[in-house]
Amino acid sequence: MEKRLITLTTDFGDKDPFVGIMKGVILSIDAGARIVDLTNGVEPQDIRGAALALNYACPFFPPQTIHVAVVDPGVGGARRPILIECDDAFFIGPDNGVLSLAAERKKVKRVVELANRRYHLQSVSSTFHGRDIFAPAAAHLAAGASAVDFGPALDHWTRLEWPEVAKSGDEIRGEIIYIDHFGNLITNVSARDLDALGRQRLEVSLAEITIEGLAENYASAVKEYVALLNSWGLLEISCFNGRADRRSGADVGDPVHVRSLGR
Repeated sequence: MEKRLITLTTDFGDKDPFVGIMKGVILSIDAGARIVDLTNGVEPQDIRGAALALNYACPFFPPQTIHVAVVDPGVGGARRPILIECDDAFFIGPDNGVLSLAAERKKVKRVVELANRRYHLQSVSSTFHGRDIFAPAAAHLAAGASAVDFGPALDHWTRLEWPEVAKSGDEIRGEIIYIDHFGNLITNVSARDLDALGRQRLEVSLAEITIEGLAENYASAVKEYVALLNSWGLLEISCFNGRADRRSGADVGDPVHVRSLGR
């Protein structure tokens, strides 16, 4: 049987050895493990950003991939380490919502607490569960362990709170939920939301910025700002030849309005 792939999503960055240590633990348990860094550049403690990255990336991985996400500001506290088994994937990480967006788009079969110390490192620190609990669990799961081996089943687990889009007449109100590496402002307004307004003539506004119409791609931008549907299927505000976040001063949580101008 081909080894299950393991992905890593963390806010550890590339300065410190934490990601390398997690890989060392995995390979010490299962020397044949296959590991992919999904991203280690999540902003520190940005649970929502990690959840979004995992949510939009996991559909492009093979069935039975094991996704490990360690963005864990509550490490050592009351939050539980969990494993979510879905119909075609596994998710391992803290029970703080970071796994919820990706897991909920699939069929969840069971959720277990990673309580069986047989699958931990011998000594578990209160500050590095990525090394001591999550990496070993991923390695043992990839090597053939069953989800039920890791601990008791859980009846409930933490879902990430997601900002809703509000619609009123010919206008919808969303907000910025993520800023990517290029400074693009990604909103929670989806293609379906825009379809409900009709995409022929739309006006997108953010603070003092007003953009008329949706661009087909970045290259079609001829003005300072451009609005378009990105590869996640979400409305994005970008800046021609620059960073929209820095130029506009916008941040996560800022409101974005979309208005239909009629046909």
